[in-house]
Order: sequence, then C-alpha cells, then structure tokens
Amino acid sequence: MPGTRKLGRATDNRMAMLRAMVTYLLENGRIETTVTRAKEVRSVAEKYIALARIDNLALRRQALSFITKEDVVRKLFIDIGPHYAGRSGGYTRVMRIGPRRGDAAEMAIIELVDYAKPAPAAQAEKPKRGRAAKADDATKAPAAKAPARRGRTAKPATAEAAE
Repeated sequence: MPGTRKLGRATDNRMAMLRAMVTYLLENGRIETTVTRAKEVRSVAEKYIALARIDNLALRRQALSFITKEDVVRKLFIDIGPHYAGRSGGYTRVMRIGPRRGDAAEMAIIELVDYAKPAPAAQAEKPKRGRAAKADDATKAPAAKAPARRGRTAKPATAEAAE
C-alpha cells in the first residue's frame, strides 16, 4: 500500500497512525508533522482522492475501509473529489518548515493543493454558550432585575393550608 518507510513502528501501529493522519488531513485540509510521515501520508491521501473523483458505492466502501470517519468520506466524495476531477494527480503538497524544537526532527506541513475549506453554514448559526453568551448579554440593554432574596422566604398560602 504505502511506501517502504517503517517509521519506527510495527505494521499495525503504523497503519493505524496513517489512517488517523489521512482522516485528519481530509477533514481539515492540512497537517503539521515530520517530513517522512508527511511523505507517507501524501501517497495514501492521493490514492483516496483519486478514488473520490468517481462517485459510486463500491469506491465509497473502499474508502470507508481505510478512513475512520463517515463524515470525512462523505466530504471526500461530495466536496474534495469533484474539486480535483480535472486534475490527474498532485493533490497534496509537502512544505518543509524547519526543525522541531525538542528533538530537531525535520518538520513539514502537508496540505491539499488549491482547496479552500468551505465554511459550514451551520457553524455560524450555533447559539453562543458560556462566557461568549454572557458577554453578548452584557452588551444588550439591561433588564430590570428582581431584588435579591436572602434567607428563607415564606411560602405562599394555599387553599389546603387555609383550612
């Protein structure tokens, strides 16, 4: 399947790592990793992008056997594959960015070529939560607040209690 690089891992660990990295690349459009890993991910990712140029059930199932998320496979066949339909190869680019600080491993960014990630419309409509919502509420006109109660308050009398 991929090249002959072993990446210092057993076969099952290496394939799990490649599956995760290809899934993440197709989901987000770019990854920062080491150069050797980027070169391995490139060969696998380009294979699945080439599959996605033709949309049929057998090819979707083949992609699902490797890619770990159904949403990513759906995105691959709906957005990414048709985007590269007129291109015969070279769907990814590996750019070296220099050594990593901790161990001086040569780092690279692998990204999809000429692919702008479409902005999801649903994300813009999400209600704000937490501090962001409180900040928006603070900017709006202040509402009349009820006086703060301290201690126990008397319960309202009911019909049964009156008897």
